[in-house]
Amino acid sequence: MLSIGSTVLTVEDITRAGDFWRAALGYVNRRPPSEDWVILDPPEKENWDAPGASIALSVTGYPQSYPPRIHLDLYASDQAAEIARLKSLGAHDVDWDGYPEGADWVVLEDTEGNRFCVVDTGPQTSG
Repeated sequence: MLSIGSTVLTVEDITRAGDFWRAALGYVNRRPPSEDWVILDPPEKENWDAPGASIALSVTGYPQSYPPRIHLDLYASDQAAEIARLKSLGAHDVDWDGYPEGADWVVLEDTEGNRFCVVDTGPQTSG
């Protein structure tokens, strides 16, 4: 049986990216970071069978490609508050016109240009 253990994001500044994702998700270093590799785990993950995938950051030496071929979906019960918090950590808006009417997600980029969506999982109201 296979399961996703981690998602690898390519970065140019490993320290800046590690700081962002630790603060954004509350993840912790699995082991001390190296100059070109950081693996972040959910704080409660003490063994390989625990729930929650890890995030790995890898220095590539080349710039991010656009549009990216993969992104993370982060679920938020208070989307507006999480977007504000993530922006205060260094995330920024993506100039993207592909939102359908009534979209429940917002596209952001981390400090390294890796895109992610903040998906509203809060109570839905009918309009």
